Amino acid sequence: MTRRVQTLIVGGGQAGLAISYYLSQQDHENIVLEKARQPGSAWRNDRWDSFTLNTPNWSFKMPGGEYAGADPDGFMPRAEVVRTFESYLDRYRLPVQFGVQATSVEASNGGYLVKTDSESYKAKNVVIATGLYQQAKIPDLGARIPADIVQIPAGKYRNPAALPPGAVLVAGSAQTGCQIAEELYRSGRTVYLCTGRCGRAPRRYRGRDAMYWLDRVGYFNRTPAQLPSLQARFAGNPQLSGNDGGHDLNLHQFARDGVRLLGRLADARDGKIYLAPDLHANLAWADQIEANIVKMTDDYIAENGLDAPAETRPTLRDGFESPILSELDPQDAGIGAVIWAMGHRFDFSLVRLPVLDEANFPITEGGATRFPGLYFLGMPWMPSQRTGLLLGVGEAAARIAGWIAPGD
Repeated sequence: MTRRVQTLIVGGGQAGLAISYYLSQQDHENIVLEKARQPGSAWRNDRWDSFTLNTPNWSFKMPGGEYAGADPDGFMPRAEVVRTFESYLDRYRLPVQFGVQATSVEASNGGYLVKTDSESYKAKNVVIATGLYQQAKIPDLGARIPADIVQIPAGKYRNPAALPPGAVLVAGSAQTGCQIAEELYRSGRTVYLCTGRCGRAPRRYRGRDAMYWLDRVGYFNRTPAQLPSLQARFAGNPQLSGNDGGHDLNLHQFARDGVRLLGRLADARDGKIYLAPDLHANLAWADQIEANIVKMTDDYIAENGLDAPAETRPTLRDGFESPILSELDPQDAGIGAVIWAMGHRFDFSLVRLPVLDEANFPITEGGATRFPGLYFLGMPWMPSQRTGLLLGVGEAAARIAGWIAPGD
């Protein structure tokens, strides 16, 4: 049997709930399909125990559910994030159907046919709100790492005690990899960290959180045309943490604290792990990104005559003292686990229409595809980086809801 609905939303995360909120406020018929069986699934199931938001609470701007608590400059822990989404769903009684997996979206007689694992829907409008993070990136070389070493995607890591004994190799030095590495070495584990080209941001600078300044200078309003390459759309999130009230993450400090910094993980064979000779270049890259952010902030403050006390950031160089290793014997290093923190692959293959670019990323104008009634929501670069953040998802959802139901 095929059910009919005005608007079908695929994905019940922050983006799907945001647009359902706007459509429901206008009494526009909509249904949200969510493959998980509970709200807040990504936060509930794909984050470690001590996880907190890395963006300040004030930037939690779900429409009709903007943060209004007593700690706007704090960082919600995972359990509070889950409760917040549960309360949001209960408060507005949004039409979410949990445990339903959409399998395909096809054009059909002026609308769209959406098939699921249980039934089909005919909709005038379809909003794809599945997010960017469908599958953890685990390189093929993982199959050549010795079989007695446990391999875990970052989303399945929970806490140090849940890992087998021994040292831990963390592959990936963006926000997630650095946070996990920090928790592990603070717990007493020996940690090897494979680095990549990822920037660093100060947690706080000149009296404000970095997020505040980046928002003010328009950093999150950047569009793909302002990036050095289209591939730059998928760079890792900068190194910083919301834990313990929020603090910096600095690879030089990691080196000072005993973390064994390595270059990019390049290969594995014959019981060994092989590394690219780029550690120092990766450290210099992170240093430069922070310097750029500091300069942008200083320039903005000066140009606008703001009262923000001058600040000098500490300069650390410890990481440059780390040797450049070309290979590592995991047995000699006592490594018992590898945690893959190399990001995620996105997959929009359920949409059976030519809507993807050469990187398999949706081609849209502000979220609208060239097919009337078919939209993408909740991803960055539609049209700006802002549209993929809790800070901006409500704005993007309001815009698309206005296109879908302008007179409702």
